[in-house]
Amino acid sequence: MLGRRLLSLLKASPAYQASSAADEVKSRALGRKAVSTILFCLTGGVALSAIDDLAIYHGCSSKAMDKASENQKIIDAIGEPIVKGAWYNASLAVAHKRNSVSCSFPVSGPQGSGILHLKAVRNADDSWLSFLRPREFDILIMDAVLNVPSNETRQQTIRVNISDDLASAACQACTRSPESGIPDKR
Repeated sequence: MLGRRLLSLLKASPAYQASSAADEVKSRALGRKAVSTILFCLTGGVALSAIDDLAIYHGCSSKAMDKASENQKIIDAIGEPIVKGAWYNASLAVAHKRNSVSCSFPVSGPQGSGILHLKAVRNADDSWLSFLRPREFDILIMDAVLNVPSNETRQQTIRVNISDDLASAACQACTRSPESGIPDKR
């Protein structure tokens, strides 16, 4: 009780009021600086993550476009040149510390259009400096769903599995015996 009275008397004194007002202004300024710093860091982190995702998408989609433009079934279905659609119509999912990617994006050609779906993995070191280097992804699975207009029916949908072409080279590399370099019969 005595402590409360003493505190109320100190609060009523003009010297205490002046010093407490100055402390309150300083604490508000410090709080505003802390909040603005936290928001700035958070915004920078989100921006870096978005840039990293865009770099992953560009690398994977460029490699997929190279494979698609070499595939004769896709060329026969939608024609040449095959053009990648807008990035904002694409979807990208990254997992396992950005070492696994699932991506879908639109493609079009003179005779039709479609969507490429791919799954890829990255085999590289996982250091802080790897964030600055371009990433190389190996495409494991790649499919194309193509919509081709035809005279007989309204539209024909064709599914092309491109991973058959990719898997043969990857499987041969995996099944080679380390001593001779000759594929094992497994």
